[in-house]
Amino acid sequence: MPLTLEIVTPEQRALTVQCDEVRLTGVEGGFGIRPGHTPLVATLAPGELAYDAAGSTHRYAAGEGFAEISDDRVRVLVEEVLRADQIDAQRAARELAETRKKLETIGPGDPDYDRVRAAVERATARALVAGHRR
Repeated sequence: MPLTLEIVTPEQRALTVQCDEVRLTGVEGGFGIRPGHTPLVATLAPGELAYDAAGSTHRYAAGEGFAEISDDRVRVLVEEVLRADQIDAQRAARELAETRKKLETIGPGDPDYDRVRAAVERATARALVAGHRR
């Protein structure tokens, strides 16, 4: 029996698909889900979201959020999600360099530190997923 993957952002239901496996980036590291997985609720960090269907791997850059896994259904609720083919690799690399540079100029005590650190994490995810397209 396949998994049903549903990806939802605040703006839209981005994807509903049947697949064989889902790989997510949790706050404690990456993990995979296959049919029959134990029920789970996980906090997601910005990173790669990938799923395998019909022998192909589909990659997305996902923002922070949550995943709920039960009864062969994976519901992913994230702030943002972009398919690999929606990401310009050069722009993603440039944004990553710019946000890292900005983070280096401020310290953890700065009121903008957490916001900029989160922007670095999202930019890293986009650059990583864009790099897999090649």
